[in-house]
Amino acid sequence: MKVTIKHTVFTLALLFSLSACEVDRLPETNISDETFWQSESDIKVANNYLYTFLPAFNIEDNWSDDAFGLASNNISDGSRLAPATASGDYNTPYNLIRAANNVLEKAPRASAAVSPAIMDRYLAEARFFRAWAYFSLMQKYGSVPLILKTLTEDSPELTAPAASRDQIIDQIYQDLDFAAQKLPTPTALGAADYGRISNTAALAFKARVALFEGTRAKFHKYGEPAKHLQLAVTASKAVIDSKEHDLFASYFNLFQLAGEGRQNRENIIVRQYGVSNTDRVSTHSYYRGSLETGNLNPTKSLADSYLMKDGLPITKSPLYKAPVKSVDVFANRDTRMSDTFLKAGDPYMTTKPVFDIANLVFNKTGFTFRKYANIDDWNTQASTVDRVLLRYAEVLVTYAEATYELTETISDADLDLTVNRLRARGGVAKLTNTFAKANGLDMREEIRRERRVELAQESFRYWDLIRWKTAEIELPKPVLGNFFFKSEYASTTVNLTPDNYILVQAASFRKFDPAKDYIWPLPVNEIALNPSLNQNPGW
Repeated sequence: MKVTIKHTVFTLALLFSLSACEVDRLPETNISDETFWQSESDIKVANNYLYTFLPAFNIEDNWSDDAFGLASNNISDGSRLAPATASGDYNTPYNLIRAANNVLEKAPRASAAVSPAIMDRYLAEARFFRAWAYFSLMQKYGSVPLILKTLTEDSPELTAPAASRDQIIDQIYQDLDFAAQKLPTPTALGAADYGRISNTAALAFKARVALFEGTRAKFHKYGEPAKHLQLAVTASKAVIDSKEHDLFASYFNLFQLAGEGRQNRENIIVRQYGVSNTDRVSTHSYYRGSLETGNLNPTKSLADSYLMKDGLPITKSPLYKAPVKSVDVFANRDTRMSDTFLKAGDPYMTTKPVFDIANLVFNKTGFTFRKYANIDDWNTQASTVDRVLLRYAEVLVTYAEATYELTETISDADLDLTVNRLRARGGVAKLTNTFAKANGLDMREEIRRERRVELAQESFRYWDLIRWKTAEIELPKPVLGNFFFKSEYASTTVNLTPDNYILVQAASFRKFDPAKDYIWPLPVNEIALNPSLNQNPGW
């Protein structure tokens, strides 16, 4: 599948790519429609281009309280301004929407050569990607122009006002429902078509969208939260009941070459890279370029969220002991912590094969992320490990959270179906209603904790804080790092708290304005191009 998609996208990029979005103001490409849209092969090649829009590796967790880079982040610390011109955050989704709309309009020209079922499959892929793009826009900007066809320079839609939030999410649901009905199962796709969007991918993504909107509506107090939460429950349960997916045995290997391909039934959507280090069609350098160099480092806040093996947080568990040396931080903890954070003794990099302690010159928090870390990839700077974008574990925590938020209760049976399966993989005691009550634990917070640690370093935390309306509480807090182990860290100037933790950024340099920061500012040039667009409140 990697070869099939990658060897065809470059030609299509020439046919579909545009230099800037400007809400699709540019004319059609020079593709000859009369000679191209003639066969299933043509449509498949066109759809392969859509896959190039799946997100690559990034450092978006720096927007949240889970991570910090080499310097402060203006989203995390509240210092950003409305951008003068549109960037990829705004343009890229609209480029994908244009490409998807192009397929939806022109693929039917091949109807004489393609069966209705095959045609519907490719149209379903296009509709999935259109939904993916609109969700990205809605998360950030709320109301945006809803474009459901390719535009010309004279199209009236270029100066139309933004659609309402409800209109956008209803269109997302419609596209995903069509995709879920018309796409093949993962089993039907098999190894040959591994990586293409399946019907469970559409359902799982619908569950993500519905959970986001349901909880956002609930905690920001608007709309119909129960409607969306029920859709999240239904869609995630459909994925569970399909039996198409299961958890992979090794959490660490989920993010290594060992976790790639059809044999790993946990992965539902991945961004695919090259086949091997000798077949470098597409590669990345996420480990050396982002993790080892300090562009993305875990915080104390994230570290403290990992439970002890007895199922209790470090503030309650008798198993917790104040660390004396750096490896003590991982003692008797959820094993997902040592799978996500580098610790002394782990393989590291070619010039330093064994990790001892983070380099504070780069890893400002004194912690280093471990997911996707691989010595060979550090050396070649050409990793082919796929980026996991949606996996079965997310479906399980989505079902648990949506179920709880509907009635603010959850049964032990549903906990066993979801949270406790993930805890078992991490070597952590089960969560039950009795256990929570006996230990003074809040069930909502424990479900949220499970989501945080399971999906750490996967670009979820910022958006979770946004939808829960807790960003105004969590983001203004100081950014702290590891305990300062004086005998282990190299001699360097570092700010410390009175209790000897690394102080990365003081609270006085951080803010979050709930009146405006829950919605991103529209690019100023887009408002100038379309006077019917209004800037988001406060910006």
